[in-house]
Amino acid sequence: MDDTLKRLLDAEMRAERLAQQAEAEQDSLIQQAMADAKAENERFGVRIPELQHTFVAKAEERAEQNIAELRRRYDERHVQLRDQAEQREHEALEAAFQILIGLEH
Repeated sequence: MDDTLKRLLDAEMRAERLAQQAEAEQDSLIQQAMADAKAENERFGVRIPELQHTFVAKAEERAEQNIAELRRRYDERHVQLRDQAEQREHEALEAAFQILIGLEH
């Protein structure tokens, strides 16, 4: 019986050591995962200004494109209005002349 008891005690001690090793490995993995997460967070934090700069640069580029498009449309519309004004200039002068003649009579 002493032999059986001794084997059980040895088995229990081995199981306890295995459990402690597993717990130590688990703690080590958790610490490593936390360190990795912290490092990733710091790397991301360092990249934030770069990301912001890229975003702002793209937004400025789109704004410049929109401004250029609006200027182009404005210039086209200005030319159209100038053409219409020139086309109707004779009609406007004639109408004004008729009004002046009508006021004199």
